[in-house]
Amino acid sequence: MNNEFLIRRAKKDDKDAFCRLMDEHLQCMYKMASAYLKNDEDVADAIQDTILSCYENLRSLKQNRYFKTWMLRILINKCKDILKQKKQVTYTDQMPETPFYEEEYAAKEWAQMLEPLDPKYRMVILLYYIEGFNIREISDILDMKESTVKSRLQRGRKQIAELYEYKVREGRA
Repeated sequence: MNNEFLIRRAKKDDKDAFCRLMDEHLQCMYKMASAYLKNDEDVADAIQDTILSCYENLRSLKQNRYFKTWMLRILINKCKDILKQKKQVTYTDQMPETPFYEEEYAAKEWAQMLEPLDPKYRMVILLYYIEGFNIREISDILDMKESTVKSRLQRGRKQIAELYEYKVREGRA
């Protein structure tokens, strides 16, 4: 079943359609929240708050095709709220200890690979390469200019290359 149909049904108070819609986006939400937050509890809180907010505000979504962008914007704001509450600004080695769903292993690998990146580059790299968003969509999600997204993407790539070169020199790659 496609997202457009599920969104239309969910807007008509079809709870099953809404649950299926959220299930289809759960892995994406998990990857995004894990890139921002330190532990599984915070990730789960951010996702739960996002799902609730999506449920309460779905009718306000004007164009159904932008659902994923809209949902991720909500998720990022929830993550930022959690960080403000905890006064955390850095990303650590701590990853979730219990499986959130079957494909979590791949999400953990990506998070570990991107962990050394500067956080402002990490999110752009994640959205572009892992989630497949284009520059304009990332600009909307992160609420920044397209030129900023492009420069952060370029600097993120450069930082990845430098980290890889360092690991090769040190014999860790």
